[in-house]
Amino acid sequence: MKDYIEERVLTIANYIIDTGYTVRQTARAFKVSKSTVHKDITERLPVINPNLYERARTVLNTNKAERHLRGGMATQIKYKKLAE
Repeated sequence: MKDYIEERVLTIANYIIDTGYTVRQTARAFKVSKSTVHKDITERLPVINPNLYERARTVLNTNKAERHLRGGMATQIKYKKLAE
């Protein structure tokens, strides 16, 4: 694996752990695609640093469990603005 990819993987993993951001928010911050962030965390990180992978995976699992709530809130806000 190229050095710059390994460095990006570790940087993204630490960013997700520190901020608790979703894959989309992280992708936007690093100007890469969601697929790249997801592949970095789920496929490359376990090979590079298994301990860091477990911590990042915990954050991603939490975000996945909460995503239906975020979607509901976004819809609620949308329709409140339309009613005004």
